[in-house]
Amino acid sequence: MTETTSVVAPLTQPAAKRETASGRAVDRDLLTAIAVLLLLAVAPSVLAALGHDFWVEVLLRAMILGIAAVSLNFIIGLGGLVSLGHAAFLGIGAYSVGILADFDIDNGVIQLLVTVGVSGLFACLTGLVALRTRGVHFIMITLAFAQMVYFTMIGLRQFGGDDGLTINYPSNFGTVVDLGDRSILYYVVLAVLALVMLGFARIRQSDFGLLLKAAKGNERRVKAVGFDPYRYRLAAYIAAGVICGLAGFLDANFTSFVTPESMSWTSSAELIFMVIVGGVSTVAGPVVGALVFLLIEEFLGGLTVYWHFWFGLFLIAVVLFAKGGLVGLICSGRRA
Repeated sequence: MTETTSVVAPLTQPAAKRETASGRAVDRDLLTAIAVLLLLAVAPSVLAALGHDFWVEVLLRAMILGIAAVSLNFIIGLGGLVSLGHAAFLGIGAYSVGILADFDIDNGVIQLLVTVGVSGLFACLTGLVALRTRGVHFIMITLAFAQMVYFTMIGLRQFGGDDGLTINYPSNFGTVVDLGDRSILYYVVLAVLALVMLGFARIRQSDFGLLLKAAKGNERRVKAVGFDPYRYRLAAYIAAGVICGLAGFLDANFTSFVTPESMSWTSSAELIFMVIVGGVSTVAGPVVGALVFLLIEEFLGGLTVYWHFWFGLFLIAVVLFAKGGLVGLICSGRRA
């Protein structure tokens, strides 16, 4: 047992007992995550055989949004921090590809490094300020930072402004990976999603994750035993920003287009919806939430422009009758 575990364990002992008592719930969470990934892996072949290629595109978009939602779960699920500006990282990743491509720099490695660097730097700078606050103040500060980036990109007419920027060619990784091939892009995104979900599952049970959860429950006690929650939250916030930036990188290669709307506060709210609907703190929850969100959008969007209203009702029902989200409902083994 490490020093961190031995110190943090007493702080989380009540939660740990509950987790031991509900060990089956944890197993079901991981099994649900594996099942979701396996279904996503075989879906293209099945849908192609049925002549429903369109739904492969929907699943691809859902996986990209799922990566962004899992990254948000790092700070919501572990740190208890609700950010209304998380989509800014999605836009930063997409614009890193778009702007470099606009200057004829299509090298995928360079674009990826710029995405990670800019996303990480923005997360570090904004996190240093935002994480000194809590609750509604944290929400408003993250929203303010995101809106600053949003309106900055609208004002940059040389990069399309509010009309967006067309990306004429995908990120070039040579003969190693051709992101211009839809089938290859699909499984690259699936692989990234699997790694991100695995990372969340490991961190959730690590000393780092235990300390974040302990600080969420009782910050004073964590400080009293000699740990600084601020540093741990900042590390989680930066990791979440970089992962979301990576989702933006993949999204730019998927859509071949980037617009400021991708980093608007409404996009951030949609990511929060995905996490809540799927299940906060669960491994599979954000991905399930992304799938449900897009399925509702596709089915109801074709029927009415007010589909968000019906999604809102669905969200209310989930919050009232399945407080742990859809995956939490499965893991609990109880019916709503």
